[in-house]
Amino acid sequence: MKIFEEYQNKIPQKILDELKEALPSGCAEAKVKKCIEAVYQEYLKILVEPGESVGMITAESIGEPGTQMTLNTFHFAGVSEMNVTTGLPRLIEVLDGRKTISSEMMEVHLVKPYSEGQDIKKIAEGLKETQFKELIKEISINIVDAEMTIELNKKKLEDLKLKEEGIVNGFKKTVKGFNFKLNKEGTLGVTVSGEQDLNQLYKLKEKIKDVYVHGIKGVRQVLPVKRGEEYLIITAGTNLKEILKLPFVDPTKTISNNIFEMEKTFGIEVARQSIINEILKVIDTQGIDIDIRHILLVADTMTMSGEVLGITRYGVVKEKPSVLARASFETPIKHIINATLIGEVDELNSVIENVMLNQPVPVGTGLPGLVTKIGKGPKIEKETEEAK
Repeated sequence: MKIFEEYQNKIPQKILDELKEALPSGCAEAKVKKCIEAVYQEYLKILVEPGESVGMITAESIGEPGTQMTLNTFHFAGVSEMNVTTGLPRLIEVLDGRKTISSEMMEVHLVKPYSEGQDIKKIAEGLKETQFKELIKEISINIVDAEMTIELNKKKLEDLKLKEEGIVNGFKKTVKGFNFKLNKEGTLGVTVSGEQDLNQLYKLKEKIKDVYVHGIKGVRQVLPVKRGEEYLIITAGTNLKEILKLPFVDPTKTISNNIFEMEKTFGIEVARQSIINEILKVIDTQGIDIDIRHILLVADTMTMSGEVLGITRYGVVKEKPSVLARASFETPIKHIINATLIGEVDELNSVIENVMLNQPVPVGTGLPGLVTKIGKGPKIEKETEEAK
């Protein structure tokens, strides 16, 4: 339609494309023009004036509702270790850019037919990290023969499709200083090799329990759930790198709530989107309404350097080009001395440093150069006298 071409340079192309899709086919040109004009007027309302202090508005818009947040932990009923930190603690984790978070999780999406529910429980069990202690039925130590006997849980071995021979061979390769053998009755026999004493067997008894045997390392717990028509697996603990290697996993949808893991696996753009999604999750569960543009600004600030940086003195603050801005946050002496040593110059382009020097800040009415040029003093006085 020709009407769309008229608004090509007035409205972003994406909005025009979405409007084209939304309009019913065969719609009269007059009605189309009315719709486009209404969209155009709405678009003009959301534009920010030059010099607007968007950072301060964002800080207020997130900070004020943030004081109303509760300190929540969500628990998945019936599954141990499936606690999810929500509310203010989770928001602080995201904005501070913490690499170690309190409850790591993944949403593992599957390809068809598994996403429709086929073998969902078997797949979930296969993902969970299994340690050797889960396969042990009983451990006993014969002091006379200096031998440890381990009776294995055969049902558990069958469920995980593991064999006693495979476990024995695995221990032979990884654990040095001990002899492993499979007894006739199906138990695992361990004896000390060389000159090691009996105490080594008792130490091994505890250490051997934590040996990784099966599944994905780091995935402590699994929970198959149904969302709409799709089945997916929620995990406690993350290991995206290994999960994405599995043929039945959908790599286009599978995500982790660890932003740094998302950055490392998929790149900075995905990390930016993860920050937005994680903040939106928190504010939605709290029933708080914050304009998404404030969240977009925070996400852009945290990722604009090409890596995820928290809103802390070790994050975005250390990246500020202004010496005085860095010094105004925390540890001022350190910043000023470091800047002096390398002869750093402050161009006074931002707000903080101009406030410190009692000068007009380059925002709002502090940006008159966009509208008019200010004349010099003597000329203004002469014009005033002529007017009289």
